[in-house]
Amino acid sequence: MRRTQRADMLVDDDGQDPRSPQDLAGDERTMLTGFLRRQRETLEAKCAGLTAEQLATRAVEPSTISLLGLVRHMARVEQGWFAECLDGQMIQGHFRGPDNVDGEWDDAVGTDECVQEAFATWRAECRSSDGIIAGHGLADTFRDNGGWEWNVRSLLGHMIEEYARHLGHADLLRERIDGRLGE
Repeated sequence: MRRTQRADMLVDDDGQDPRSPQDLAGDERTMLTGFLRRQRETLEAKCAGLTAEQLATRAVEPSTISLLGLVRHMARVEQGWFAECLDGQMIQGHFRGPDNVDGEWDDAVGTDECVQEAFATWRAECRSSDGIIAGHGLADTFRDNGGWEWNVRSLLGHMIEEYARHLGHADLLRERIDGRLGE
């Protein structure tokens, strides 16, 4: 296992960060959507360069969390919050069924097909979410499945937080797999 002295996961061989630059002086929408985009790009970077088997490597028992499971989970979260709650679409949630409510984790197996499906689904949901966000003002309100009233601004903050929490998990998973450290 390779060990490093510094956080190097997001730096390529040329010393460049592969993520988009963040506009820190833009308007509120630009900053919030930029932070969300950067969180998404960070998840992708933390998964880069791993085999299907490595992506499906679980944390420690009894946890079923894996990097592949995180990608599948975030596809479902993107879909649930933006398409279902904000846009009011009737959806069949990704990777879950009536007999397996934890399918995004339990069924994240180390095959190329599973990895390709997970990343394709996640990327498609991110694009869909961006389109939905673009069609709403930050102050537009909606109710979640529990009846709580939200606005788009608070949803973007929640999604940034959701990614940030799971990126902490991704750091630990990646370090366990190959010793690479996150920032």
